[in-house]
Amino acid sequence: MRILGIDPGTSLIGFGVIETTAKGFTCVDYGVCRTPSNIENTERVITVHTFFKDLIKKYRPDQAGIERLFFFKNAKTVTQVSEIKGVILLALKQHGVPTFEFTPLQIKQAVSNYGRAEKHQVQKNISMILGLKEIPQPDDAADALAIALCCANTTRHT
Repeated sequence: MRILGIDPGTSLIGFGVIETTAKGFTCVDYGVCRTPSNIENTERVITVHTFFKDLIKKYRPDQAGIERLFFFKNAKTVTQVSEIKGVILLALKQHGVPTFEFTPLQIKQAVSNYGRAEKHQVQKNISMILGLKEIPQPDDAADALAIALCCANTTRHT
């Protein structure tokens, strides 16, 4: 099974693609979708939609996991990230990719067996689980791989 993990943001959106095998998990690809930080979301949505549409066509995931938005500090940021997340969800739905949402606590729990694990510990675990020589960079890509692993561990029996 091929799983796409997505860490939504505004100007930097992480993605990670993994495959589940009888022996465990393998990393197919990871990276970020970058958009200029000084543009309006109304301009950004086209770039993000096209990026994820192309990514879905390239990797043909069987399912996807995406982080549930979980912050309260800045209403403007929540709104902007929600708009971008909606565009990503649209691309996934248009391609018939079943999508599951996970909280940061669920993601950390799935990767480190501890929901309050520090970011660096989660990143080290991702590298170990996927057999990577180094921690994926940037952090958004590592987070997306953690989301993909969470999706694989959570949905494998459904």
